[in-house]
Amino acid sequence: QVQMVESGGGLVQAGGSLRLSCTASELTFALYGVGWFRQAPGKEREGISCMSRSSTRIDYTDSVKGRFTISRDNAEKTLFLQMNSLKPEDTAMYYCAAVLSTSTTACSLFPADFHYWGRGTQVTVSS
Repeated sequence: QVQMVESGGGLVQAGGSLRLSCTASELTFALYGVGWFRQAPGKEREGISCMSRSSTRIDYTDSVKGRFTISRDNAEKTLFLQMNSLKPEDTAMYYCAAVLSTSTTACSLFPADFHYWGRGTQVTVSS
């Protein structure tokens, strides 16, 4: 059973930056496709970035392209999300997720495609 723990959230002013981390307990982290999601109060969970297990395919939702960067360190079993030029509309609970993948290029922004989830870290951007 994979356990994932997010960290790095907090309160930041608009235009600022945060770096989220997600550490997984699974020793074969390199076999997992991964993603970052967020959920604001009263809204559905939204996929914001994904990375295939090989790291060769990356995708972002349009609203964060050019501002957010996903990366992973398989040796440390850690997923990162660098968030720059933050906006008040980025305020949400942020979740990392993983799925054991037989494909080296699978990358999904759909929550239903992921099996393992962290409990989330809150990001609040003030105007």
